[in-house]
Amino acid sequence: MPVFKTPFNGYSVKFSPFYEDRLAVATAQNFGILGNGRLHVLSLSPNPSQPFTEIAAYDTADGVYDVAWSESHDSLLVAAVADGSVKLYDTALPPTSNPIRSLRTFKEHSYCVYSAVWNPRHADVFASASGDCTLRVWDVREPSSTMVFPPHEMEVLTCDWNKYDDCIIATASVDKSIKVWDVRSFRVPIAVMNGHGYAVRKVRFSPHVRNLMVSCSYDMTVCVWDFMVEDALVSRYDHHTEFAVGVDMSVLVEGLMASTGWDELVYVWQHGTDPRAP
Repeated sequence: MPVFKTPFNGYSVKFSPFYEDRLAVATAQNFGILGNGRLHVLSLSPNPSQPFTEIAAYDTADGVYDVAWSESHDSLLVAAVADGSVKLYDTALPPTSNPIRSLRTFKEHSYCVYSAVWNPRHADVFASASGDCTLRVWDVREPSSTMVFPPHEMEVLTCDWNKYDDCIIATASVDKSIKVWDVRSFRVPIAVMNGHGYAVRKVRFSPHVRNLMVSCSYDMTVCVWDFMVEDALVSRYDHHTEFAVGVDMSVLVEGLMASTGWDELVYVWQHGTDPRAP
């Protein structure tokens, strides 16, 4: 299966919802503790000797912790940055001597923003998860966030919208748990999943199966879950040799998965197969 080596430590990987061969990878220098960041835009190639081609790269002064493609514009990405900002990039813009091109910055969190993701049905709405223990929902037409909620008592490391119900969102935390919420009522979570041995770094809902989701953790594993059944764990992968911090499922190719981690590797594989298989 294709493997790409990044110069910095991987933090997030996302398939494009428009091009089945395109991915974005968020990375951070020095494990995201201190230093620069880089956002890679990659293209998968059928050539086994060069399985990836880099289309674009954007350097940032701080680590990039997460990235998400717009669901309505094929060239737009939103990135969550260690300085607490959320930056918007357009890959269709011509390259310049300074590749940093943030179209707008949303700065309201009081600590690191670890995750940012567009709502799949409302093109102007996205959510962000932060180390300030809050989840915020934003509308780009509004000057400030439209919803703030503390889904965990510890740092919130990730969030994702359900692809079949635009009111359902998942969060995960340093507390090792994954929770599924209805934004219309945050009083009690729809589901709580425990199974990772350390902090859960990323969650993603399946674009093909309503109840299916994938997660990755500092325990170096990638897990697939069905949040509507009691025995929620479906499968577990252990191909990374350092913290697994980024994972995604392709919307265009059913079962195609990707992950990245602090081992500076990006894996792409079909669910049910060995990610390390050639």
